[in-house]
Amino acid sequence: MRILITGGAGYLGSVTSLLALAQGHDVRVVDNLLHGATALAALRAQNHFEFCRADICDQAAMAEAARDMDAVVHLAAIVGDPACSVEPDLARKVNYDAAVQLFETCRRAGAKRFVFASTCSNYGRMADSSVPATEDFELRPVSLYAETKVAVERRLLQESEPGMTVTVLRFSTLFGLSPRMRFDLTVNEFVMRVLSEGRLVVYGEQFWRPYVHVSDAARAILKLLEAPPEIVQRQVFNVGDTGENYRKLDLVEIIRDQLGEYDVKFVKRHEDPRDYRVSFERIKNTLGYAITRRVSEGVNEIAASIRSGALHPLDDPQKYNTAPVT
Repeated sequence: MRILITGGAGYLGSVTSLLALAQGHDVRVVDNLLHGATALAALRAQNHFEFCRADICDQAAMAEAARDMDAVVHLAAIVGDPACSVEPDLARKVNYDAAVQLFETCRRAGAKRFVFASTCSNYGRMADSSVPATEDFELRPVSLYAETKVAVERRLLQESEPGMTVTVLRFSTLFGLSPRMRFDLTVNEFVMRVLSEGRLVVYGEQFWRPYVHVSDAARAILKLLEAPPEIVQRQVFNVGDTGENYRKLDLVEIIRDQLGEYDVKFVKRHEDPRDYRVSFERIKNTLGYAITRRVSEGVNEIAASIRSGALHPLDDPQKYNTAPVT
Protein backbone atom coordinates (compact mmCIF):
# COMPACT_ATOMS: atom_id res chain seq x y z
CA MET A 1 0.00 0.00 0.00
CA ARG A 2 0.83 3.67 -0.18
CA ILE A 3 0.38 4.78 3.42
CA LEU A 4 0.27 8.30 4.81
CA ILE A 5 1.26 8.42 8.49
CA THR A 6 0.70 11.69 10.30
CA GLY A 7 3.00 12.16 13.27
CA GLY A 8 5.23 9.57 11.67
CA ALA A 9 8.39 10.91 13.31
CA GLY A 10 6.88 10.60 16.79
CA TYR A 11 7.08 7.93 19.47
CA LEU A 12 4.54 5.52 17.97
CA GLY A 13 4.69 7.01 14.48
CA SER A 14 8.36 6.27 13.86
CA VAL A 15 7.99 2.64 14.97
CA THR A 16 4.90 2.26 12.79
CA SER A 17 6.63 3.85 9.80
CA LEU A 18 9.65 1.56 10.08
CA LEU A 19 7.43 -1.51 10.37
CA ALA A 20 5.34 -0.50 7.35
CA LEU A 21 8.50 0.03 5.31
CA ALA A 22 9.88 -3.32 6.43
CA GLN A 23 6.68 -4.97 5.23
CA GLY A 24 7.10 -3.49 1.76
CA HIS A 25 4.72 -0.55 1.86
CA ASP A 26 5.41 2.92 0.50
CA VAL A 27 5.30 5.38 3.39
CA ARG A 28 4.79 9.13 3.35
CA VAL A 29 5.26 10.77 6.74
CA VAL A 30 3.88 14.16 7.72
CA ASP A 31 5.29 15.65 10.90
CA ASN A 32 6.00 19.16 12.14
CA LEU A 33 9.01 17.88 14.16
CA LEU A 34 7.78 19.59 17.32
CA HIS A 35 9.72 17.01 19.33
CA GLY A 36 12.76 16.86 17.12
CA ALA A 37 13.96 14.97 14.06
CA THR A 38 15.81 12.12 15.77
CA ALA A 39 13.66 9.45 14.15
CA LEU A 40 14.22 10.71 10.62
CA ALA A 41 17.75 9.29 10.40
CA ALA A 42 16.42 5.74 10.64
CA LEU A 43 13.50 6.46 8.33
CA ARG A 44 15.46 8.23 5.59
CA ALA A 45 17.80 5.26 5.35
CA GLN A 46 14.85 3.19 4.03
CA ASN A 47 13.67 2.84 0.46
CA HIS A 48 10.12 3.88 -0.44
CA PHE A 49 10.07 6.58 2.24
CA GLU A 50 8.97 10.18 1.74
CA PHE A 51 8.93 12.96 4.31
CA CYS A 52 6.82 16.10 4.36
CA ARG A 53 7.45 18.62 7.10
CA ALA A 54 4.08 20.22 7.72
CA ASP A 55 1.55 20.93 10.40
CA ILE A 56 -1.70 18.98 10.22
CA CYS A 57 -3.60 22.24 10.71
CA ASP A 58 -2.28 23.38 7.29
CA GLN A 59 -5.13 22.24 5.05
CA ALA A 60 -3.30 22.92 1.79
CA ALA A 61 -0.27 20.91 2.90
CA MET A 62 -2.46 18.04 4.05
CA ALA A 63 -4.38 17.99 0.77
CA GLU A 64 -1.08 17.59 -1.05
CA ALA A 65 0.13 14.94 1.38
CA ALA A 66 -3.07 12.89 1.02
CA ARG A 67 -2.84 12.77 -2.76
CA ASP A 68 -2.52 9.24 -4.20
CA MET A 69 -2.58 7.52 -0.80
CA ASP A 70 -4.32 4.18 -0.30
CA ALA A 71 -4.44 4.39 3.50
CA VAL A 72 -4.09 7.08 6.14
CA VAL A 73 -2.95 6.44 9.72
CA HIS A 74 -3.69 9.52 11.78
CA LEU A 75 -1.38 9.62 14.80
CA ALA A 76 -0.46 13.31 14.95
CA ALA A 77 -1.86 15.03 18.01
CA ILE A 78 -1.00 16.88 21.16
CA VAL A 79 -0.71 13.72 23.21
CA GLY A 80 -1.45 13.30 26.89
CA ASP A 81 -3.27 15.20 29.61
CA PRO A 82 -0.31 17.37 30.72
CA ALA A 83 0.54 18.52 27.20
CA CYS A 84 -3.09 19.37 26.42
CA SER A 85 -3.49 21.33 29.64
CA VAL A 86 -0.61 23.66 28.72
CA GLU A 87 -2.44 25.09 25.68
CA PRO A 88 -6.04 23.83 25.70
CA ASP A 89 -7.22 25.91 22.74
CA LEU A 90 -4.38 24.61 20.60
CA ALA A 91 -5.12 21.07 21.79
CA ARG A 92 -8.71 21.37 20.60
CA LYS A 93 -7.60 22.81 17.28
CA VAL A 94 -5.03 20.08 16.63
CA ASN A 95 -6.78 17.07 18.17
CA TYR A 96 -10.31 17.75 16.96
CA ASP A 97 -10.53 20.38 14.22
CA ALA A 98 -7.49 19.23 12.28
CA ALA A 99 -8.43 15.54 12.64
CA VAL A 100 -11.91 16.11 11.20
CA GLN A 101 -10.51 18.28 8.40
CA LEU A 102 -7.94 15.61 7.57
CA PHE A 103 -10.64 12.95 7.40
CA GLU A 104 -12.63 15.01 4.92
CA THR A 105 -9.50 15.78 2.91
CA CYS A 106 -8.55 12.12 2.67
CA ARG A 107 -12.06 11.12 1.70
CA ARG A 108 -12.03 13.65 -1.15
CA ALA A 109 -8.57 12.44 -2.19
CA GLY A 110 -9.87 8.88 -2.58
CA ALA A 111 -8.10 7.13 0.30
CA LYS A 112 -9.64 3.72 0.92
CA ARG A 113 -8.72 3.37 4.60
CA PHE A 114 -8.56 5.77 7.51
CA VAL A 115 -7.20 4.66 10.89
CA PHE A 116 -7.70 6.99 13.83
CA ALA A 117 -5.48 6.66 16.90
CA SER A 118 -7.53 7.06 20.04
CA THR A 119 -6.96 6.07 23.66
CA CYS A 120 -8.22 3.79 26.41
CA SER A 121 -8.26 6.93 28.58
CA ASN A 122 -11.69 7.46 27.04
CA TYR A 123 -13.09 5.04 29.65
CA GLY A 124 -12.18 7.52 32.39
CA ARG A 125 -13.13 6.46 35.87
CA MET A 126 -15.09 3.22 35.72
CA ALA A 127 -17.81 2.56 38.25
CA ASP A 128 -16.39 -0.94 38.75
CA SER A 129 -12.79 -1.37 37.60
CA SER A 130 -12.92 -5.09 38.40
CA VAL A 131 -14.85 -5.57 35.14
CA PRO A 132 -12.61 -4.96 32.08
CA ALA A 133 -14.11 -2.41 29.70
CA THR A 134 -15.04 -3.61 26.25
CA GLU A 135 -15.34 -1.30 23.27
CA ASP A 136 -19.08 -1.02 23.97
CA PHE A 137 -18.65 0.39 27.47
CA GLU A 138 -19.77 3.93 28.24
CA LEU A 139 -17.08 6.50 27.46
CA ARG A 140 -16.44 8.82 30.39
CA PRO A 141 -13.62 11.17 29.39
CA VAL A 142 -12.28 13.17 32.31
CA SER A 143 -9.51 15.12 30.56
CA LEU A 144 -9.33 17.43 27.58
CA TYR A 145 -7.13 14.92 25.76
CA ALA A 146 -9.73 12.16 26.09
CA GLU A 147 -12.60 14.54 25.33
CA THR A 148 -11.07 15.45 21.97
CA LYS A 149 -10.48 11.80 21.13
CA VAL A 150 -14.05 10.81 21.97
CA ALA A 151 -15.42 13.69 19.90
CA VAL A 152 -13.39 12.68 16.83
CA GLU A 153 -14.36 9.02 17.24
CA ARG A 154 -18.04 9.87 17.21
CA ARG A 155 -17.71 12.18 14.22
CA LEU A 156 -15.75 9.68 12.12
CA LEU A 157 -17.91 6.66 12.91
CA GLN A 158 -21.05 8.65 12.18
CA GLU A 159 -19.88 10.04 8.85
CA SER A 160 -17.94 7.16 7.33
CA GLU A 161 -19.03 5.96 3.88
CA PRO A 162 -18.87 2.56 2.13
CA GLY A 163 -16.05 3.76 -0.14
CA MET A 164 -13.74 4.46 2.79
CA THR A 165 -13.02 2.00 5.58
CA VAL A 166 -12.79 3.89 8.88
CA THR A 167 -11.48 2.23 12.04
CA VAL A 168 -10.69 3.52 15.53
CA LEU A 169 -7.89 2.07 17.66
CA ARG A 170 -7.97 2.81 21.39
CA PHE A 171 -4.41 2.31 22.56
CA SER A 172 -3.29 1.28 26.02
CA THR A 173 -0.58 3.36 27.66
CA LEU A 174 2.55 2.79 25.60
CA PHE A 175 6.02 1.79 26.75
CA GLY A 176 9.25 0.56 25.20
CA LEU A 177 12.02 1.79 22.94
CA SER A 178 11.44 4.06 19.96
CA PRO A 179 13.65 6.16 17.66
CA ARG A 180 11.87 9.14 19.24
CA MET A 181 12.10 8.08 22.88
CA ARG A 182 9.74 9.31 25.58
CA PHE A 183 10.36 9.34 29.32
CA ASP A 184 7.00 10.87 30.27
CA LEU A 185 5.24 7.51 29.92
CA THR A 186 4.77 5.57 33.14
CA VAL A 187 6.84 2.43 32.56
CA ASN A 188 9.62 4.28 30.74
CA GLU A 189 9.73 6.98 33.41
CA PHE A 190 9.75 4.54 36.32
CA VAL A 191 12.69 2.60 34.90
CA MET A 192 14.58 5.81 34.14
CA ARG A 193 14.01 7.16 37.66
CA VAL A 194 15.10 3.95 39.34
CA LEU A 195 18.33 3.75 37.34
CA SER A 196 19.21 7.45 37.42
CA GLU A 197 18.11 8.30 40.97
CA GLY A 198 17.86 4.97 42.77
CA ARG A 199 14.41 5.83 44.05
CA LEU A 200 10.86 6.36 42.93
CA VAL A 201 7.98 8.57 44.05
CA VAL A 202 4.63 7.03 43.04
CA TYR A 203 1.36 8.96 43.04
CA GLY A 204 -1.97 7.13 43.12
CA GLU A 205 -0.55 3.61 43.19
CA GLN A 206 -4.01 2.01 43.38
CA PHE A 207 -5.37 3.15 40.01
CA TRP A 208 -5.58 0.70 37.09
CA ARG A 209 -4.31 1.19 33.52
CA PRO A 210 -3.60 -1.15 30.59
CA TYR A 211 -0.14 -1.09 28.96
CA VAL A 212 1.17 -2.13 25.54
CA HIS A 213 4.65 -2.11 24.00
CA VAL A 214 5.06 0.51 21.29
CA SER A 215 6.13 -2.14 18.76
CA ASP A 216 2.97 -4.16 19.48
CA ALA A 217 0.90 -1.01 19.02
CA ALA A 218 2.53 -0.55 15.61
CA ARG A 219 1.83 -4.19 14.75
CA ALA A 220 -1.84 -3.64 15.54
CA ILE A 221 -2.00 -0.79 13.01
CA LEU A 222 -0.43 -2.87 10.24
CA LYS A 223 -2.56 -5.89 11.07
CA LEU A 224 -5.64 -3.72 10.83
CA LEU A 225 -4.60 -2.40 7.42
CA GLU A 226 -4.21 -5.97 6.18
CA ALA A 227 -7.66 -7.04 7.41
CA PRO A 228 -10.64 -7.37 5.04
CA PRO A 229 -12.49 -4.04 5.00
CA GLU A 230 -15.83 -5.63 5.84
CA ILE A 231 -14.67 -6.80 9.28
CA VAL A 232 -13.11 -3.51 10.38
CA GLN A 233 -15.38 -0.91 8.78
CA ARG A 234 -16.75 1.47 11.46
CA GLN A 235 -15.27 -0.71 14.19
CA VAL A 236 -13.46 0.23 17.38
CA PHE A 237 -10.67 -1.94 18.79
CA ASN A 238 -8.91 -1.66 22.12
CA VAL A 239 -5.20 -2.35 21.56
CA GLY A 240 -3.35 -4.35 24.18
CA ASP A 241 -3.72 -7.54 26.20
CA THR A 242 -6.15 -8.20 29.04
CA GLY A 243 -3.33 -9.64 31.16
CA GLU A 244 -1.41 -6.35 30.92
CA ASN A 245 -3.73 -4.29 33.12
CA TYR A 246 -1.71 -3.07 36.09
CA ARG A 247 -1.82 -0.70 39.02
CA LYS A 248 1.23 1.49 39.56
CA LEU A 249 1.83 -0.65 42.64
CA ASP A 250 2.14 -3.67 40.33
CA LEU A 251 4.62 -1.83 38.11
CA VAL A 252 6.77 -1.09 41.15
CA GLU A 253 6.96 -4.81 41.91
CA ILE A 254 7.66 -5.79 38.29
CA ILE A 255 10.54 -3.32 38.14
CA ARG A 256 11.86 -4.55 41.49
CA ASP A 257 11.80 -8.14 40.19
CA GLN A 258 13.77 -7.12 37.10
CA LEU A 259 16.17 -4.51 38.47
CA GLY A 260 16.49 -5.30 42.17
CA GLU A 261 15.68 -3.33 45.30
CA TYR A 262 15.23 0.43 45.30
CA ASP A 263 13.58 3.04 47.52
CA VAL A 264 9.90 3.80 46.89
CA LYS A 265 7.72 6.52 48.38
CA PHE A 266 3.99 6.15 47.84
CA VAL A 267 1.94 9.34 47.85
CA LYS A 268 -1.78 8.74 48.23
CA ARG A 269 -3.83 10.49 45.59
CA HIS A 270 -7.59 10.14 45.61
CA GLU A 271 -8.47 12.85 43.13
CA ASP A 272 -7.13 11.10 40.00
CA PRO A 273 -10.39 10.36 38.18
CA ARG A 274 -8.89 7.84 35.75
CA ASP A 275 -9.22 4.26 36.90
CA TYR A 276 -9.93 1.64 34.27
CA ARG A 277 -9.19 -1.95 33.33
CA VAL A 278 -9.73 -2.90 29.71
CA SER A 279 -10.66 -6.00 27.72
CA PHE A 280 -8.84 -6.79 24.46
CA GLU A 281 -10.85 -9.81 23.34
CA ARG A 282 -12.32 -8.10 20.26
CA ILE A 283 -8.99 -7.41 18.54
CA LYS A 284 -7.76 -10.89 19.44
CA ASN A 285 -10.86 -12.64 18.12
CA THR A 286 -11.44 -10.44 15.06
CA LEU A 287 -7.88 -9.86 13.84
CA GLY A 288 -6.00 -12.70 15.51
CA TYR A 289 -3.88 -10.09 17.26
CA ALA A 290 -1.60 -10.98 20.15
CA ILE A 291 1.12 -8.98 21.88
CA THR A 292 4.74 -10.12 21.72
CA ARG A 293 6.25 -8.19 24.66
CA ARG A 294 5.02 -7.71 28.20
CA VAL A 295 5.83 -4.95 30.66
CA SER A 296 8.52 -7.07 32.30
CA GLU A 297 10.34 -7.41 28.97
CA GLY A 298 9.96 -3.70 28.30
CA VAL A 299 11.55 -2.92 31.66
CA ASN A 300 14.61 -4.96 30.73
CA GLU A 301 15.04 -3.44 27.27
CA ILE A 302 14.71 0.12 28.55
CA ALA A 303 17.12 -0.58 31.40
CA ALA A 304 19.69 -2.11 29.04
CA SER A 305 19.55 0.91 26.73
CA ILE A 306 19.89 3.37 29.59
CA ARG A 307 22.84 1.46 31.06
CA SER A 308 24.54 1.38 27.67
CA GLY A 309 24.29 5.16 27.36
CA ALA A 310 22.24 4.89 24.17
CA LEU A 311 19.38 6.99 25.58
CA HIS A 312 21.41 9.74 27.20
CA PRO A 313 20.89 12.54 28.01
CA LEU A 314 17.85 11.39 29.95
CA ASP A 315 16.66 14.95 30.59
CA ASP A 316 16.63 15.95 26.92
CA PRO A 317 13.39 17.98 26.50
CA GLN A 318 12.73 16.23 23.18
CA LYS A 319 12.21 12.99 25.11
CA TYR A 320 9.17 14.49 26.85
CA ASN A 321 5.87 15.80 25.50
CA THR A 322 6.01 18.39 28.26
CA ALA A 323 8.96 19.73 30.23
CA PRO A 324 10.80 16.98 32.16
CA VAL A 325 9.61 16.57 35.73
CA THR A 326 12.40 17.34 38.21
